[in-house]
Amino acid sequence: MQRGKGMKFVGDSRIKANNKMPNVPKDYSEYPGKTEAFWPNFLLKEWLIGAVFLIGYLILTVAHPSPLERQADPTDTMYMPVPDWYFLSMYQLLKYQFASGPFNIIGAIIMPGLAFGALMLVPFMDTTKERRAIKRPLPTAFMLLSFAALFYLTWESYVNHDWAKQKIQGAIVEEVEFDTESEGYQIYAGASCIGCHGDAFQGGLGKPLVNTGLTAEQIVTIAHDGQGDMPAGTWEGSDEDLQILAEFIEGLKN
Repeated sequence: MQRGKGMKFVGDSRIKANNKMPNVPKDYSEYPGKTEAFWPNFLLKEWLIGAVFLIGYLILTVAHPSPLERQADPTDTMYMPVPDWYFLSMYQLLKYQFASGPFNIIGAIIMPGLAFGALMLVPFMDTTKERRAIKRPLPTAFMLLSFAALFYLTWESYVNHDWAKQKIQGAIVEEVEFDTESEGYQIYAGASCIGCHGDAFQGGLGKPLVNTGLTAEQIVTIAHDGQGDMPAGTWEGSDEDLQILAEFIEGLKN
């Protein structure tokens, strides 16, 4: 430093003049119309949208509460469980011959695994910065194919399921009191009736036998001639036993 000439600074040649960190993104202001500040603009929008969906979901649960069925009975082999709607597509897939029985591993593991694996690989296979769907054929085609498959399988599962029978199987009914040592119940337990109508007359593949409103004569006729899903000629015992059983069922009331 020389007197009267001011102070002079000497730069270090090891430091670049334009030392910009390569990992620091550009400011959002350099992309007008394409981005916005995270706080508060973007975060506030996310909160508002989340609140709308949360309130809508709460209103839906209050207006249409989840239906409850009777207590699960592991000994009831007649009950046909059905998954929630978002798993109906998988439920339907396992009904097809190529994905059930000895090929169950294909429908339960291999096919879903390939689908989810392809979904995870899409970001690596599609690296374009284009945002328009028509300019991104691979992810667009995969998305449409996935949506079509899920929609078709869910629809097929819904329309082909016997929901009326499902409702009867899962209905909460007050258990009727009966004497398991009575002659009528012994005949019932020894016949093929118990396999369809349950050990407590709660129903299963067949209808419940409590509060039928039928007379003993009508029950005898149905046992011989059949009704609905119950085929004719189901009863194989004697007429005397059938009459005792019919009178026993007639008296089953809550």
